[in-house]
Amino acid sequence: MDALRAGDEAAFVSLVRLYHPRLLRFAETLVPTRAVAEEVVQDTWLGVIKGIHKFEGRSSLRTWLFRVLVNRARSAGAREPRNIPLHDVDPLEGRFAANDHWRDPPETWSDRVDSKLVAEQVAARVRACLLQLPATQRQVITLRDLEGLDAADTCELLGVSVANQRVLLHRARSRVRSILDVELRGS
Repeated sequence: MDALRAGDEAAFVSLVRLYHPRLLRFAETLVPTRAVAEEVVQDTWLGVIKGIHKFEGRSSLRTWLFRVLVNRARSAGAREPRNIPLHDVDPLEGRFAANDHWRDPPETWSDRVDSKLVAEQVAARVRACLLQLPATQRQVITLRDLEGLDAADTCELLGVSVANQRVLLHRARSRVRSILDVELRGS
């Protein structure tokens, strides 16, 4: 932090290398297009440069970066129209019993992965599945499962309750599992 505050270019470059792909991935869940996401991330880095002296350390640097990104994305999102897909049928309907457990649990996909190449293909497919999720589910699963943020930081960044975050994460994971289950059974 001292190096960043002192304007150390190497420290900033190191920070950008570490977090730029992560910020871009999350920005894509907040705004309608990749181009807008790239602009939001660039604005985030400018905000970091201008505001690093305001960082008080009450949260982790990672959480602070994501907070700056969320604020920039909200500003950009207000300027950009967003298309929201409407779904007539809930693909999870009937997948759970009354006790909230799976009626028929999805097959563990990791048991079927034979090589790193196949694992990379499945990981790419999971990323593509995320695009099929509603925005809030995509945001929660990205922060929790891809970026490793804890529930409290995720709730704070997205402005959702702990219970809502838990439901959104469960639905996102279930929907991704459902999509992958259908695809893996079909292959």
